[in-house]
Amino acid sequence: MNYFITGGAGFIGSSLADELAKNPADHVTVYDNMSTGFDEFIEDLKTKENVRVIIGDVLNEEKLNESMKGCDFVFHLSANADVRFGLEHPKKDLEQNTVATHNVLEAMRLNKIKRIAFSSTGSVYGEAPVIPTPEDCPFPVQTSLYASSKLAGEALISSYCEGFGFTGYIFRFVSILGERYTHGHVFDFYRQLMKNPNELKVLGNGKQRKSYLYIKDCLSAMMTVINNTSDKVNIFNLGTDEFCEVNNSIQWICEYLGINPKLTYTGGERGWVGDNPFIFLDCKKLRELGWKAELSIKEAVIKTVQYIEKNTWIYDRR
Repeated sequence: MNYFITGGAGFIGSSLADELAKNPADHVTVYDNMSTGFDEFIEDLKTKENVRVIIGDVLNEEKLNESMKGCDFVFHLSANADVRFGLEHPKKDLEQNTVATHNVLEAMRLNKIKRIAFSSTGSVYGEAPVIPTPEDCPFPVQTSLYASSKLAGEALISSYCEGFGFTGYIFRFVSILGERYTHGHVFDFYRQLMKNPNELKVLGNGKQRKSYLYIKDCLSAMMTVINNTSDKVNIFNLGTDEFCEVNNSIQWICEYLGINPKLTYTGGERGWVGDNPFIFLDCKKLRELGWKAELSIKEAVIKTVQYIEKNTWIYDRR
């Protein structure tokens, strides 16, 4: 199999590339513009004979089309994941998430590639009326530009599956944790605590309830779906059967670090405009394929802190 990974130097993309490249019979193309990817994440990949690394932008249609030649399967993982500050640059979500997805699909069509896996988000459910939220839950009003742009990407993929005979795997992720994690609440909390271990500012009231998934569990879930389903459009929630409050996560981080900071809350049940106070996905469809998470949310949080501890250089590069 010849795989093509957009965002291949990022957190999830580089982790996936490492796993796929372990099979010498497979070939992996890492495609990334390096705006948020890291050279350090793909250093080992560059040494492998079955991997090629291309510095390119998904908005560069000509380069994308040329780079995708000879591939069989596309993992479209590149995106603007800056959810919190989306309202400060609303065009970015449209360009980097929706337009980019269209470009990827067109490059696939021109190169006669029929299979695509897409990193969507559980945020497309907005403030869901059903908790835990199944894949067929009615969509409410969208609450973030990020989620809207991802939902538009899902619609484009579904249309290409219908119109051009593609097979699509749409993964609605919860937040992913683990090695190579470079943004999110654990990243932000650790940075604050490095500067001042005696005080921690928390957006919202700390009672926001969220679900998280360890990176290796995320990768195994994706491959379980791809290897066991073949419908025209395959939509799966990816998450665990538990959730935690932000306050729980803070407690685990501080216990691990051996500190007891004063917590200051900005107030309200949302940390920012578009922040969903309760995200918990129903992953029954995924479990029915025989998959289960190996790590709990607490274990994933600790793994993430341990990674950041050993790799504080990521703060200088963000």
